[in-house]
Amino acid sequence: MKKTNRELERIIKGFANHRRLQILALLKKEPELSVQEVAERVKSDEKNISAHLNKMAISGLVMKRSDNRSVRLKLTKRGNNILTFVRMLE
Repeated sequence: MKKTNRELERIIKGFANHRRLQILALLKKEPELSVQEVAERVKSDEKNISAHLNKMAISGLVMKRSDNRSVRLKLTKRGNNILTFVRMLE
């Protein structure tokens, strides 16, 4: 199904940030990290990382799942495709 321009804008905003691109690359290498583990690896605070991850989840780039102690994250197919696309721009 073809996306509207507004839907495409939401997807683009989901990765239009250096920290979000860093998180995408990290989750490609290490799927199923917790929010805390992501924050530690990118050297940022959990609150900031959580806000980035919420935008990324809304745009369909990451999937969240609860494991009773923490929220685990992994790339979606869209997140993987976006990371591939961005690397083509290098």
